Amino acid sequence: MNNSHLAPDALGPTLCIGEILVEIVATMPGEGFRNALPLIGPFPSGAPAIFIDQCGRIGGQAAMIGAVGRDDFGQVNIDRLVRDGVDVSGIAIDPDYPTGSAFVRYREDGSRDFVFNIERSAAARFGWTPAVAALAARAGHLHVMGSALSISGAWEVIRQVLAQVKARGGTLSLDPNLRKELTQDVETRERFLWLVGQADLLLPSGEELEDAAGVAGEEAALAALFARGIKEIVLKRGEAGASCFLSDGRRIDAPSFVVDAVDPTGAGDCFGGAYLTCRRLGQPVESALDYGCAAGARNATLRGPMEGAGTREELDAFIATTQRRAS
Repeated sequence: MNNSHLAPDALGPTLCIGEILVEIVATMPGEGFRNALPLIGPFPSGAPAIFIDQCGRIGGQAAMIGAVGRDDFGQVNIDRLVRDGVDVSGIAIDPDYPTGSAFVRYREDGSRDFVFNIERSAAARFGWTPAVAALAARAGHLHVMGSALSISGAWEVIRQVLAQVKARGGTLSLDPNLRKELTQDVETRERFLWLVGQADLLLPSGEELEDAAGVAGEEAALAALFARGIKEIVLKRGEAGASCFLSDGRRIDAPSFVVDAVDPTGAGDCFGGAYLTCRRLGQPVESALDYGCAAGARNATLRGPMEGAGTREELDAFIATTQRRAS
C-alpha cells in the first residue's frame, strides 16, 4: 500500500527555496584553509539546489526559487538544473552581486570545514516577484532546508509560498540542515520550530531529530513530533541506512549501500530529493527508501555535491549491482 500523506506529483511541482552556490573542493584532507592547497571546481551546489536537482533527475516535477549572479558560476548552476528537468523561472539573476560560494575541505576523520559566502552574494538576493508568484500558484509541494532560514529575505518568500501551497491542498517537507557555519539566532530558531509544526514530512539526520522535537531520546522525540501533526519522519542514519516512522506507528528500515565514498557532501540532499519524489509519484515507503539510499550512496561516489544525482534508470542499475550492508 502507498498510504502517502504527501500531495501527488500531479497537483504541481515540488518547489524548493534557498541558496544556490558553486562549490570549490580541496583535493587534500586537512584542517581548514590557512595554507595554499589544490582545489577543484566549480561544481553546482547549495543544499536546496542539490535536492531539487535530484527531484527533477528522478522524474518528478521540480522548480527552484533563488538567485545567482550574472557570471559563469551562476550559469553553471542554471545549466545543470535545466539539464535535469528543473523549472528555473523562479531563479533571479543579480547584476551586482556574484554567485554564492562554498569552499569545502575534508578532515582526516571525514568531517568537513566550510567557508561560505551566502549573505553577501547573489544567493541572498531574491524575493517575491511575478515569476515567483506564478510558481507558487501552481506548486503542489514545498520543500524547505533549514539553511535557507539564515538568508535575509527568504522567510517572507517561504511563508507566502507555503500559504498558497497549503491552500490548494499541497504539502510541506522540511530538512533541518542548520549548519553551524551559518547564522542561527533566536528568530531563526523560532521560524524553524514553526515550520516543524507545519511539516507533513520531516527529513532529519542524527541529532536533528531530537533538536527538532526539543526532547532527548529517539522514541520521545518521535512522539513529540507526531503530536505536533507531522505524518511521516525519515531519519537518515548514514552508513546505518535510514528509517521511516509513520504517525500510525509503523516503522520501516532500509540498509545502506556499500560504496567507496569520494565526496559525501550532498548525499543527504540527494536522498531526500529521491525519497520525496518517489512518495509524490505514488511509491510505497519501502521503494522510496531504496531509491533514497541509492541516490545518496551513488552521489557520494563522485567528487562534487550533485555530480552523482541519478535518474530512475541509473538508480535501478545501482540498486541491482551494489551490495547492501547487513541490517
